[in-house]
Amino acid sequence: MSSSRVLVLNSGSSSVKYQLLDMRDSSRLAMGLVERIGEESSRLKHTPLASGGASREWTGPMADHEAALKAVSAELAKDGLGLDSPELAAIGHRVVHGGRHFTEPTVIDDAVLAEIERLIPVAPLHNPANLTGIRTARSLRPDLPQVAVFDTAFHTTMPESAARYAIDVETADRHRIRRYGFHGTSHAYVSRATAKLLGRAPEDVNVIVLHLGNGASASAVRGGRCVDTSMGLTPLEGLVMGTRSGDVDPAVIFHLMRVGEMSTDEIDTLLNKKSGLIGLCGDNDMREIRRRIDEGDQRAALAFDIYIHRLKKYIGAYYAVLGKVDAIAFTAGVGENAAPVREAAVAGLEELGMVVDGELNAVRSDEPRLISPGHARVAVAVVPTDEELEIATQTYALVGRI
Repeated sequence: MSSSRVLVLNSGSSSVKYQLLDMRDSSRLAMGLVERIGEESSRLKHTPLASGGASREWTGPMADHEAALKAVSAELAKDGLGLDSPELAAIGHRVVHGGRHFTEPTVIDDAVLAEIERLIPVAPLHNPANLTGIRTARSLRPDLPQVAVFDTAFHTTMPESAARYAIDVETADRHRIRRYGFHGTSHAYVSRATAKLLGRAPEDVNVIVLHLGNGASASAVRGGRCVDTSMGLTPLEGLVMGTRSGDVDPAVIFHLMRVGEMSTDEIDTLLNKKSGLIGLCGDNDMREIRRRIDEGDQRAALAFDIYIHRLKKYIGAYYAVLGKVDAIAFTAGVGENAAPVREAAVAGLEELGMVVDGELNAVRSDEPRLISPGHARVAVAVVPTDEELEIATQTYALVGRI
């Protein structure tokens, strides 16, 4: 393929994150963020990485995503990287929910758009924004292949025993209720990168991936295929997160409705935006929580303990699901940078073959690395995630086959 560049777009309800990559060497040519779309004070920050130039910022009104993408195109054009460049092979779009239908990256056409739209009821916060970004990009470059890469796709290999909830089958099927999982591009990338770090093929390695950011999820990956993951129908289930509760007894919702006289929307806001770490101690930044713990703050200490307790439960559960574990990989903002989280998550699991070397764990690096001693039966790794590269790689591989 003569064209080697892929533009990756991650469209939110009022934002667009983007990266332009050259797939000949996976290098980044430019990256940026547009935020507050639809406001008078919209902001675009653009960084031309290929030229090594300084970041440029622009503030002003952007009425919609079309205006935002035109502004992005203008900034790229200043660096000779515009959307009209013949070097641009495709645009890859992050799409949060692909349901059961989309199990791999997919070239976007009208039928694909209709199916993504049909999934809005199970992803009301994300799929509409993803659709807006796709439609806008297609209008700007209708001749260019556009590819959807789905957060849920990596998890579609889960067996039915892991994907189904124990509720009435007809009701579940009618309303598409099952475990879908999210952060799939991250789990896919990190599981493969962990195998590479061990010098082994992905199909020969069992990995527990811990994607710990403001949103957090765990996955059990056997031979390169996901067999279980902590997020479910929505990204609310599973680990304790920055503002999300993770696992709760479903009857808590009924109790809040009957006794607390809370509406569905109020409970939704409580569990998604006012729970997790911020609900427990008022902070969702792990750095601030650790600072407060060092100063003797008991509320912060309890929040940290609850966070770690849930994390250990999932490590143990996925050890049982896999039967044999070759590595556990920490990734995303907290996983990559919070050494105390990694140390506490593994502490006491020596009988499972997991141990962290204090000196290796304390090292800060942007490179994949082992933080377990050489004699450890299970490798403990820190593997920085790269969802944009994963989306670009899947996009480029697909359009190369067209």
